[in-house]
Amino acid sequence: MLYDFLVVGHGLAGAILTQTLEKRGHNVFVFDFEKYNSASNVAAGLINPVAGKRFAKSWQADVFIPAAEEFYRNLENELDTSLFHQKPILKLFSSIEEQNNWMGKSAEGQWNEYIEETYPSLPFSETVNQELGGLKIAKGGFVELRKMLSFLRQKLETQNKIRSGTFNFSNLTISENGIQYEDMQARHLIFCEGWQAVNNPYFGWLPFSINKGEVLDISVQNFTSGCIYNKGVYVVPLGEERWKVGATYNWREPNELPTEEGREELLGKVKQLLKIPVEVTGHLAGIRPATRDRKPLIGTHPEVTQLSIFNGMGSKGVLMAPFLAAQFANALTGKSAIWPEVSIDRYRKFFYESEQKG
Repeated sequence: MLYDFLVVGHGLAGAILTQTLEKRGHNVFVFDFEKYNSASNVAAGLINPVAGKRFAKSWQADVFIPAAEEFYRNLENELDTSLFHQKPILKLFSSIEEQNNWMGKSAEGQWNEYIEETYPSLPFSETVNQELGGLKIAKGGFVELRKMLSFLRQKLETQNKIRSGTFNFSNLTISENGIQYEDMQARHLIFCEGWQAVNNPYFGWLPFSINKGEVLDISVQNFTSGCIYNKGVYVVPLGEERWKVGATYNWREPNELPTEEGREELLGKVKQLLKIPVEVTGHLAGIRPATRDRKPLIGTHPEVTQLSIFNGMGSKGVLMAPFLAAQFANALTGKSAIWPEVSIDRYRKFFYESEQKG
């Protein structure tokens, strides 16, 4: 069978792009090496419109958030399950300096849609260190990524449209009319490999800045909350006294091994937030496919037009991928262009420099 698209990788980016292409009537086949500790399976799946110590509004939040909400709600309806949990984010100030920093930023007014309330101080709590106050951020939430990816994989398996294994580039043949990989033929091949793209012979010239993130699963007795906490780390309520804590950023060790250093860093920050005992029930690490300028890497190869990439979303994939997948699907069929800020064309000179060195 001749497929319209062969997608390599079924993490967050690959799964959302595949779903988007299929919904537009394209015939898609997926090749994926399933990993329990892939970045998509490890991540908490956060959507946060205001992030970081500098209180920066997430890039293109006004565009990404409505598209993400529509995509995940439609997916819930199709799969008849719950995946997307909208919850306010209580960003607690860690210091007077951080509090003052926000007060100066808030005068700019660009966050009005996302800030429900500013608390110069909060009442004493027996469970949470919140006396310095904080912000209540609207339109936040999280997606159950492991569950979502499992459901979408089952759907593809039922349709016989996914194959597991390691992609071997020596088995790839490129012709004028498309590609052939083993016994599969497609008009176009899209790589959604996550951090493994650094080893891709066609796209390895792109400036990935991969980093390891570690997360903890914790149990907290007699503690419930209707919000996500953020104070140095995020603490996400998973229900039944289970919470996910994360995440670390480690550029020094590009591997997927949890470390005692990461565990202690996360636990230390949790103790700055919570006054009550926690029990660690899980500890995982994954590698984020981040980029030098923190923008995704999307587009078609400068010379081999049968190949494209949809990657580089780092820790913002849950927020960005639904809109960008729709935009890229339009671009692949000639209906519109992708944003210059995410197009790999912005690094085209790196490709030609790599060709000269090669």
